[in-house]
Amino acid sequence: MLFAVIMAGGRGERLWPLSTERMPKQFLNLLGESTLLQQTVARITPLVPPENAYIVVGSTQVGIVREQLPELPDENIIVEPMGRGTAPCVGLAATRLSRVDPSGVMIVLPADHAIADEERFLQLLDDAASVASAGTHLVTLGITPNHPATGYGYIQALNHFVTSGPGTSSEVLEVKRFTEKPDLETAERFLQEGGYYWNSGMFVWRVDAILREMKEHMPKLHASLMEIEKYAQASDYEENLERIYAKQEANSIDYGVLEKSEHVLVIPTGNIGWSDVGDWSALGGVLETDEVGNLVRASHIGVDTSNCTIISKHASEKRRLVATLGLSDIVIIDTDDVLLVMDKSRAQEVKKILKIHAAKQEDWRNSEREGGSLHD
Repeated sequence: MLFAVIMAGGRGERLWPLSTERMPKQFLNLLGESTLLQQTVARITPLVPPENAYIVVGSTQVGIVREQLPELPDENIIVEPMGRGTAPCVGLAATRLSRVDPSGVMIVLPADHAIADEERFLQLLDDAASVASAGTHLVTLGITPNHPATGYGYIQALNHFVTSGPGTSSEVLEVKRFTEKPDLETAERFLQEGGYYWNSGMFVWRVDAILREMKEHMPKLHASLMEIEKYAQASDYEENLERIYAKQEANSIDYGVLEKSEHVLVIPTGNIGWSDVGDWSALGGVLETDEVGNLVRASHIGVDTSNCTIISKHASEKRRLVATLGLSDIVIIDTDDVLLVMDKSRAQEVKKILKIHAAKQEDWRNSEREGGSLHD
């Protein structure tokens, strides 16, 4: 069987203030009339029908998933009691799928990517599934880089072709190593040398293969997953899931398994128009801009304004005007209660504001509890 596991528990903090803890970016219609999650499911439906698609999500967003994906069976929503990174997320999904078909192939995808060439993308996934079906390797998709990005991890591939599955048309390479997000000089060197790909966070493997690799490289997590499975049919499953999950260390599947495994293959994607919609500056590469590079989703008047991203939650209502004069490479995000203005080159640093904002909110809550005023 072929399954899709869509990880939808991310917080999307770099797209704050539109993306919030209650309504993260994957549930927003940033790129059209449907949400990023809906687009992800629709994109893979020709390959994986809804009854074989599973969504991993936090408990507070279950209702949103049901609302946005009514065609999805309720039992296909896998609930994490708390975020612990992609390794426990993948492991929880794999143990669930092992009840259905332990030798099935699972396609693991983030819920918030944009992909222009969907036909080619499906072919890549089909080829990856063909390779993974042997159960000997873990397969990842490597995005062919078009600039020295410092916001992505990199995969270095060995420069030789690996025997692929039947009918596979894609290039399949053996992975030499994974590299964390590099500085600009290192990223430029990677592109000059060749053989490096952006780590897309998209994976394909057999259910039993990833559980086997977890047992070898993350034995504590594997043991916890097996303990959780003991309660799968019990009335107190959720309580035990939360108890066991709370003890897990936060870890990514990349660091916990892929960087340590000797059985990882990468399929280069070529140019499929991929974006992880990771921050506000990235939207300009996905959505249409005007003749001077402005991405505008607002009621806007601009004079001598170029290469700016201007988005308002009130764009359709046209009840608040955003006016700019003499600006370049600026991001302006206008919501009900927050106005964000920043240099586009610092879009990756939004978390700094969130950290300060969270601390101030805690101070305000403490002040209220002590009988003070929010305005003290």
